[in-house]
Amino acid sequence: MLSNSPSRDPRVSRRSFLEFSGAAAALAVSGDLLLRAGVAYPAESEKKIRMGVVGGGFGASFHWHEHPNCTVTGVTDLYPQRRERLKNHYKCDAVYDSLETMVQQAKDIDAVAVFSGAPDHARHVKMCMERGWHVVSAVPACVTLEEAALLKDVKEKTGLKYMMAESSYYRPECIFARNFFAENGFGELFYSEVEYYHHLFDLATVLTNKNQLCYNPGGERSWRWGYPPMLYPTHSLGYLTGVTRERVTKVSCLGWKGNKAEVRDNPIMTDNVYDNPFWCQASMMLTDQGHTCRCNVFWLTTAGGERAQWFGDQATLYMGVGGVHGDVINVRGKGAQPAAIPQYWKSDMLPEAMRHASGHGGSAVFISAEFVNALLEDREPAIDLYESLAMTVPGIVAHQSAYKDGEQLVVPSFDRTMA
Repeated sequence: MLSNSPSRDPRVSRRSFLEFSGAAAALAVSGDLLLRAGVAYPAESEKKIRMGVVGGGFGASFHWHEHPNCTVTGVTDLYPQRRERLKNHYKCDAVYDSLETMVQQAKDIDAVAVFSGAPDHARHVKMCMERGWHVVSAVPACVTLEEAALLKDVKEKTGLKYMMAESSYYRPECIFARNFFAENGFGELFYSEVEYYHHLFDLATVLTNKNQLCYNPGGERSWRWGYPPMLYPTHSLGYLTGVTRERVTKVSCLGWKGNKAEVRDNPIMTDNVYDNPFWCQASMMLTDQGHTCRCNVFWLTTAGGERAQWFGDQATLYMGVGGVHGDVINVRGKGAQPAAIPQYWKSDMLPEAMRHASGHGGSAVFISAEFVNALLEDREPAIDLYESLAMTVPGIVAHQSAYKDGEQLVVPSFDRTMA
């Protein structure tokens, strides 16, 4: 990630970049290229952050406890097997049977990682912030415009830190694109294609197999059952807002319901709490810089993964497709060539114990370190509330557009109100 302050953007020499990432990528720009993944780890700090973790599914895949300035002092989940998983992963004996209980009883927590179901994020973040805890939450930040306004209000009233744990932002290709953009390597980056493809529902087994993601450990349907694709937009929009910091101002979206009866009339889409009929959604978005972005989220697909393509008038960067091609950069006057993306986790942006490969494309260690580092330095995290809502809200409006056969709708802003 890049610091929000230009004075903190750590640079390396062109020679160092060549040695680190290979000549092919370095040919893309004539000047220095930002190698660093983010603000350096503040090794001199003696402050300790006491973390609570909510949610023993995805919440047990992070690395807060590996940061030398952080310890996990409380964990909670509604299901005993998930509570046990959190206890073992973070080596924490303070276990609570619900977030409500932790809020009432815990006395040694400074910040909380909220990894409950998506529809609960805004409510749980509000609960924790009103308790006086900083919060990092799973994606998306919220699922309605009303919740977006609520989060903005509670953050600004409490003054506490909020971060969204968006994995795309810290995938190495996105870090590279962000650095390349900062050095004007793209020229004008006028168009992006951002995609999240997750074959979430295996129609042959999903109605009977209780181990699918759309069931809770108790066997009941989880929040994922019939969840609208565009209410999970951040793995895609992390590649737009997370590179250029642009804001989406207008959006048009279409959804696919399927023509075959077993698809169109499947209970996942005909009997869900969201009244959502769409398996897949594709949208066109306009930014405040007059640029366009095609944003896809598909649940029933043969594709897979989180990827992007960035088109500038001087260079274009294509993320690789597994088994087809690797990352490719095409620079005006130099042609297409492999893009040698650095292994950013090897840098001193991370404490030594966290310099290892991690889940979701290597993003988990960066998300963990950035939130803790921001608290140590008393600064806003890179993906603060305003960046988080900029990655979330366009999807909410896109879903509304899909109900209106692609009518172009205005995306409201939830950025900080300037005095």
